[in-house]
Amino acid sequence: MAEYYKIGKLVAVFGLKGELVLKHTLGKKTSLKGLQAIFIEEKKQSFIPWFIETTKIKTEEEVYLKLEGVDTREAAMKLTQKEIWIPEPDFKKLAAKSAPASILGYTIINDNKPLSEVLEVIEQPHQLLCRIEINQKEVLIPLNEQTIQKIDHKKKQVSVSLPDGLLEIYL
Repeated sequence: MAEYYKIGKLVAVFGLKGELVLKHTLGKKTSLKGLQAIFIEEKKQSFIPWFIETTKIKTEEEVYLKLEGVDTREAAMKLTQKEIWIPEPDFKKLAAKSAPASILGYTIINDNKPLSEVLEVIEQPHQLLCRIEINQKEVLIPLNEQTIQKIDHKKKQVSVSLPDGLLEIYL
């Protein structure tokens, strides 16, 4: 099965013809050129494609989107607040290397011990949180100046030094 990466959320409706505003975390201005469809996770691990008619850059982190079959403001309203996912190859093409979301799929290494793969990156005002799973339990790893030691893009690893007891809270 293809890997899907969350790139943002549909945050608003624009105009009367069903256009939407996508707030993304790709780390650079983009018109999503070359992307044919976005995916909405209807149920866990069940991604439904929505085909893109047109896109237009709004700001550094927002894009106007017109989706096939969404032709009214009311239809577009039903899609607002939905998270948007795209397949891994498209994500690799569109995301900036410096974008926080670019570490999706990387392995978190704590004090030279591999923990798990980054499943989601949650952006907060003063830090990033990486959602990983250890023994089927969700664990949130804070990424900030105190915890990050190194990000190795070649090896797809994020080396961290976590505060004592942090992992024990989750496990």
